[in-house]
Amino acid sequence: NADPQALVVAVAALHATEFVGLPECKLHLAQAVTYVATAPKSNAATLAIGAALKDVRDGRTLPVPKHLRDAHYRGAQRLGHGEGYLYSHDFEGGYVEQEYLPEPRQYYLPVDRGYEAIIRKNLEMLGKPRSGKQEEPEDPGISGNAATSDKP
Repeated sequence: NADPQALVVAVAALHATEFVGLPECKLHLAQAVTYVATAPKSNAATLAIGAALKDVRDGRTLPVPKHLRDAHYRGAQRLGHGEGYLYSHDFEGGYVEQEYLPEPRQYYLPVDRGYEAIIRKNLEMLGKPRSGKQEEPEDPGISGNAATSDKP
């Protein structure tokens, strides 16, 4: 996540290679290698997946809160599924405080470089108590690693 655009560049190079073949694709491959090699790096997503899977393997699973359970079938209302659910898109900033897990857990710990610095800032902002007008999270638009590079 430090530069999510790197995956897009790599896949585009793969498609170009499949389409034009060697030797014509050498420039596409060189551009992709240069981009990916100089992009900010992070393994935060990999570590998060590993920690979550470890909890599952160790039996540390939690029930989904009733208000988040599917309510689109006969009998769901009787079970209390979906009752009290708050649709985040209906709230300012697209976020609403509600219980998502019966106990707090945090798996994804973004690093403070590249695009993950923006994700980290947005997560910190979402964790602050709300009162009155909410501050809008940073624009999630991705401008590529040129914006995060120290190179001219």
